[in-house]
Amino acid sequence: MTVGDFIVERLRDWGVKQVFAYPGDGINGIVAAFGKADNDPAFIQTRHEEMAAFAAVGFAKFSGDVGVCLATSGPGAIHLLNGLYDAKLDHVPVVAIVGQTARTAQGGSYQQEVDLHSLFRDVASFLIDVNVPEQLPNALDRAMRTAAADRAPAVLIIPNDVQEQDYEAPKHEFKYIPSSPPSRPSSCVVPANDEVRRAADVLNTGEKVAILIGQGARGAASEVREVAEMLGAGVAKALLGKDVLPDDLPYVTGSIGLLGTRPSYEMMRDCDRLLIVGSNFPYSQYLPKFGKARGVQIDVDGRAIGMRYPTEVNLVGDARETLRALIPLLERKNDRSWRHTIEANVERWWEVVEKQASVPADPVNPMLIVSELSKRLPANAIVTADSGSATNWYARLLRIHGNVRSSLSGTLATMGCAVPYALGAAYAQPKRPLIALVGDGAMQMNGMAELLTLKRYGVRCVVCVFHNNDLNQVTWELRAMGGAPKFEESQTLPDISYADYARSIGLQGIEVDKPDQLGPAWETALASDGTVVLDVRCDPNVPPIPPHATFDQIKDMTEAVLRGDPDAWGLMSRGIKTKIQELLP
Repeated sequence: MTVGDFIVERLRDWGVKQVFAYPGDGINGIVAAFGKADNDPAFIQTRHEEMAAFAAVGFAKFSGDVGVCLATSGPGAIHLLNGLYDAKLDHVPVVAIVGQTARTAQGGSYQQEVDLHSLFRDVASFLIDVNVPEQLPNALDRAMRTAAADRAPAVLIIPNDVQEQDYEAPKHEFKYIPSSPPSRPSSCVVPANDEVRRAADVLNTGEKVAILIGQGARGAASEVREVAEMLGAGVAKALLGKDVLPDDLPYVTGSIGLLGTRPSYEMMRDCDRLLIVGSNFPYSQYLPKFGKARGVQIDVDGRAIGMRYPTEVNLVGDARETLRALIPLLERKNDRSWRHTIEANVERWWEVVEKQASVPADPVNPMLIVSELSKRLPANAIVTADSGSATNWYARLLRIHGNVRSSLSGTLATMGCAVPYALGAAYAQPKRPLIALVGDGAMQMNGMAELLTLKRYGVRCVVCVFHNNDLNQVTWELRAMGGAPKFEESQTLPDISYADYARSIGLQGIEVDKPDQLGPAWETALASDGTVVLDVRCDPNVPPIPPHATFDQIKDMTEAVLRGDPDAWGLMSRGIKTKIQELLP
C-alpha cells in the first residue's frame, strides 16, 4: 500500500463519499490510488480548482459533514484559495489535500514549487506537511477533526514523491504519533445557569423584543419559534440564516441589512430588547442604536460574542440546548401589541414587493424572476445564490417554506459560487431539486464552465441567469455610494445567449424575454430531470434600493444621474415606479 492508497482508504474510513478535484502531476500518486480503489470515494472532476473548493463548501453547507477537495501543487493549490476563504469566513468545515514538489527538489526554484505554508497560513485552521509516511494517519485524521471542530478549512500538503512511497504505520516508539479510528464525537456546550437566568431577566423585562438569527440557529428552529411566541417577538434573519425559519410565519420579518426588508429595519429601530442567536451579522448600523436596547447573545463560539452589539448577557453554548435552558425561565407576554405591529408590517411588506415585482420593465423586471419562483418553489428544494444584484432579489423576495434550504457566499461575498455550490449540494442531498440564481457576470466568470460538470454527472438543477449585460451590483454601488455614473467600459458585459450555450453542450435552454413567459418557464424547468438553463433577459435599471435608503444614498444616486449616467432616464423612471409602490394603499 502506497501513501496515496492509504489516503484514499482513510478518507473512505471517514465516510467520505466524494472528493471534488482537478488532477495534476503534483498529485499523481493520489490520483492513481483513486483508480486502484475503483473510484471509491468518487473523484468528482470540476473544471477548475476554485470550483472544487466551492463544491466542497456547498457540500459541507448542505450536508453538515466535512467537504473534501484535492488539487495539484503550485497553480492548483493557489486556485483553491478563494474557495477556502469562503469556507473560513462562513465557518464551514473543508479539508484540502494539495500536492507539492518532490522533497529532493524543494528549495531549488523547481517547477510549480510555491511556499504553500505562506499561501495557506491565514486561511487554514490546521496546516501540515506530510514528509514521511509515518505521519499518517494522524495528519489526515487531525485535519478532519480540526475542520469539523473549528468549522474551518484544514490543509494537508503532501509532496508527490511521498505519495508514491510505501505506507508505514507509526511505530510505538519515541517521536512517533498514533491516531485513533475515524469518529465523529458529539459535544454540547451549555452556559452556566446563573448566566441563563440573567438573560431571562433581561428579556422578561422588555416590551418590544426583537430576535436576530443566523446559520448557528439552524438546529434550534423550533426553540426559536417557542421563544418568539413566549415573548411576542419578531424574528429577523441574517443572510446565512435565511432558511432557518420559513417566511410564511407572520412574525418572520425576513432579511436584515442593506439587502434586507423594511419590517426588519423597523423592528430593529423600535425594539427595546435584542436576542441574537447564532449570528455574526457584521453591520451594526442595522441593529438598534447603542444603548436603546438591552441585548442577549447566544453563540457556540466565544470569539464571536459581543463584537457586533454591546450585549449585556453573553451565553456561550449550543443554540438549541441554551434556548432549552432559557425557555422555562421566560414569562409569556400578554400584551401582544408589539407582535401585532410586526405582523402587520410583514403582511404589508409582502404586498409591496409583489407590486414592485409587477412594475413594467424592459424587458423583464428582475424582481419578478424570484417572485414567480417563490410561487412554485418545491418544499424540499435547495437554492444557491451568487453574489451580485441578484442577491438583493434572493434576499428580499424568495419566500422560504417547508423544508427549503438555501445559501450563498455570506461573508466573502465572492462571485461565481452558486453553480459549484449546487454541484456540492447534489452530493449532499441527491434527491432534492436544485436551483441556482446567478447573475450574468458570475455566469461568465465561473458558471458556464461548471455547467459541463453538472452535465457530466447528470445533476438535476435549474440554473437561472439574470441576463442584463451589466455588472449590476457594482453599477448601483457606483451610483449610490459614490455618486458616479455607470462607467460602461468597466460595467458592460459581452452579450451571449446562455440558453444557446446550454443547448450547444447538450443541456436544455429556455429563453425568457417577456414577463408572461416567466411562470410557465419556471414550471417547465422545475419539471425537468436534468440541468436546465433559464436565460431571463431582465432590466438592469430596476434599482435594488433598500426600503430604508439613507439621504446620502439618494443624494449620490441623484448626482450620478446629473453627471450623465448613460441609463439616466431608465433608472429614474424605474426607480420612481418601484419606490412609489411603498406609498400606494
